[in-house]
This record gives sequence, structure tokens and C-alpha cells, in this order.
Amino acid sequence: MKSADVSVTSLPRLRFRLATLLVCHVLTSWVSLIFVGEYYRRLLPLAENSLPRILTAAAIASPFALLSVIFVRRRFSFGYALGFYLFTLVLGYLWLVEFSTFHYDHRLSAISAFISGAAFLIPALFLKLPPFPCRLTLTTKKFHKLLYAILAISIVVLAIGATFNRQLVSPLDIYQFREQLVFPKPLLYAIGIVCGALLPFAYASFYQLKRYALAALCLVLLGLFYPVTLTKLALLAPGWLLFLTLLSIYFETRTAVMLSLLLPVSVGLLLVLAYNLGLLAEYPFLVYFGTVNFRMIGMPASALDFYNDFFSTHELTLFCQIGLIKPFVSCPYTEHLSAYMQKSYHVGFFNASLFATEGIASIGPMFAPVTAFICGLAISIANRASAELPERFVLVSGGLQLHIFLNVPFTIALVTNGTAVLFLLWYLTPAAALQNAGPIPPQSQDNAVF
Repeated sequence: MKSADVSVTSLPRLRFRLATLLVCHVLTSWVSLIFVGEYYRRLLPLAENSLPRILTAAAIASPFALLSVIFVRRRFSFGYALGFYLFTLVLGYLWLVEFSTFHYDHRLSAISAFISGAAFLIPALFLKLPPFPCRLTLTTKKFHKLLYAILAISIVVLAIGATFNRQLVSPLDIYQFREQLVFPKPLLYAIGIVCGALLPFAYASFYQLKRYALAALCLVLLGLFYPVTLTKLALLAPGWLLFLTLLSIYFETRTAVMLSLLLPVSVGLLLVLAYNLGLLAEYPFLVYFGTVNFRMIGMPASALDFYNDFFSTHELTLFCQIGLIKPFVSCPYTEHLSAYMQKSYHVGFFNASLFATEGIASIGPMFAPVTAFICGLAISIANRASAELPERFVLVSGGLQLHIFLNVPFTIALVTNGTAVLFLLWYLTPAAALQNAGPIPPQSQDNAVF
């Protein structure tokens, strides 16, 4: 993957900065989870905060926290960014398990989570695949045409979706309205692929090519999907992509990845302080803290707690939740797993990450690291597909996928949320067109294979 060269003299300084950020990130995540437990105990199965529990939780999570040293030594890739986000998820669960009031085998599940996290990180960060044989790459001219086609497809999908639903609803009320939405399955797939892959890819491409007006149009189209889908992802996507863009401009890419989590969570803790001092009202405080510190970090980590408890007393899925596999195995579940979570725990219809779904739910905590390793292998293929592309482009175009993987099963992300499409687009993208970073000429010259 192409990036600005780091001089020999600045390399130790960069590594020291990364190590400092990692320590701050780990400590900030733990403090944030303390307050998540304080404010959301009515939703999450967590015991009261106490100094002995906090010290025990730190002791349980600290060995896994030490694995963060690999983020100091490894180069940036999509696997690096995704690995950092999933590292944070597992770290959060290992903290929360000490507070869990569920009665499953906490020790087994904690060990499983530790090994699963490591099993994913090893291929995602360390496996370097050889170049693809006979790689097919779009010409620069065809790449530009592809970007315009993505805009056209996005507008068409948005217009069709608007015929089924278009209403502005407060983010606090979306869940009661979203359950009433019914879209045809092909349209659901199209919306997921457009929002998760096509528009972020087009935005990152136009920005890299200095076509800022078209990049802004991509963000506007992403935002317009909110009144159609009533999802927080669509609502926050434009701001999130802009945030990643700014971080990647002013910081080295690995630093930007770490700051993309550390800064939002830290702001939530500052708001906790302001709220406790009476400087901030409850409504704006809970809107931000609930969206970032709870929904973005706390809930994905806590989902492992729910899944461990549910599948300690229920049959494993054996991957029958995957549509291609369901016809070939006996499946005890007729609905989505999110529906069973709602019926059993009454905390809403929530999905969970690959560690919970492809791991705990499918084959149990004992063998969950196997699927985590396989998922890491799949990400190593994405690393290879994007290896020659600019780091900023990879980070920004894959920016929404980082949050999708925190909350969605791996297989669902690949198909429904467009991850596989994004990987294919990286594979086809001509690196020279992006590295030149010039505006799209009226008549681009064909300068690549295909």
C-alpha cells in the first residue's frame, strides 16, 4: 500500500506516539465502559460498579490489552484498521465480563474471546499474500466512468427507496418507526451496498481526484438515505467520512485510525464530566454518549455477553443463519437471531459481530477462534486487493465498514452491506489514477490493462 515515506529518524518518534495513543485508548475505553454500566444498567446485565470489580476487570482485560503492541509495529492496511476496531470490541467484552450478571461460564468465554481476537488479528495484520496472478485493472477512463455510474445507481436506488418511505424522525425515535418499514429484499440489498460500499468508494475516489463538488454530492446522497432507512449509519455517515478525511489529512494513517475512536470516546467522557458538574443538560449529554460511547463501543462488546448467555442454554446454529447453508442443515431457528435476542432480553433487535455470530452462535465458544481465523484470512485478501492504493483512500472508502463489522455478522457484511463489492472495487481500481490525484480530464487516456 502506497504512503508517504517515514524517515529513519522519525520512525522511533512515530512508534512512541502510536504507543502513547494505544495506552490512552485502552484506559479511555475502560473508563467509558464504567460510565456505560452506570447509565445503561437498566438495559445491560451489569452489576454495580465497585473498586474490587474494576480492579478485577482491569486484571482480566490487561493481557489482551498488551496485544496492542502489534499496532505499533505493523504497517497500515484495511486489516490494520478493522483489526484495531475489533481489538477494541474484544477488549471491551473482557472488561465487561467481570460485571456480567449472566450465569454462563465466564472463564471459558473470556478465554475464547481472547483467542478469537488474536486469531483474527494474526492473518489480518501479518499474512502478506503474493500479488494476484493476471490481475484485472480498469483503465483510467473506465474507472472514471465507473464513478459516474455509481452516482447514477445511487440516485436511482434512493429514488426507489423514497417511494416506500420518506420521513424525518428524531434519532431517539427511529426504532419505533423502523420496525414498521417493509422493503423488497432486492431493494434492501441495493440500499446496503450503495450506502456501505458504493457511495463511500465514490466519495473517497472523487476526493483523491480533487473533484470536491462530486465528493460532496456523494455525502449528500448518503445523508438523504436517512429518511428512507431511518438508520443511524445513514444519518452519521457523511460526518463520519468527513471526520476520517480530516484525520487522514493531518495525521499519519495509523495515527488517524487510533484517533478515530479515541477522540469521539474522549468527548463522551468530557460530556460526562460536564453533566455531573451540572454544566450540561441530560438530553444533549445522553444523545451523544448514548450514540458514541454506548452504541458504538459498549453495545457491540456487550453483545458477546448476550450471545454467550443465550447459546449456553440454546442449540447452536451450525451456520444455519446463513442463507446458502440453511437448506442443507437442520435449523432450530426460523427467525433472525436479532428477533430471539429481543424476545429473550427485551433490549431491541440487535445483531452482533463475527465473534458473536459466526463464532459463539454458530459453533460455540470452544471453537469460535476457528471462524475468527478464517474471517481474518478473508480480510488478508482485501489487504492484497488494496495493497497498491493510497492509504487515505483505503481508510476513507472502507470507513463505514469499520462500524458495520462491529455490529453485523461477517457474512451479512460481505453480502448485505457491500463489503465484497468494496473489495472487488479495490481490486479493479487503477492505482496510478489515484496516486496522480489530478482532476478527471475531459478525455482520459487508457493507461492500464482491461
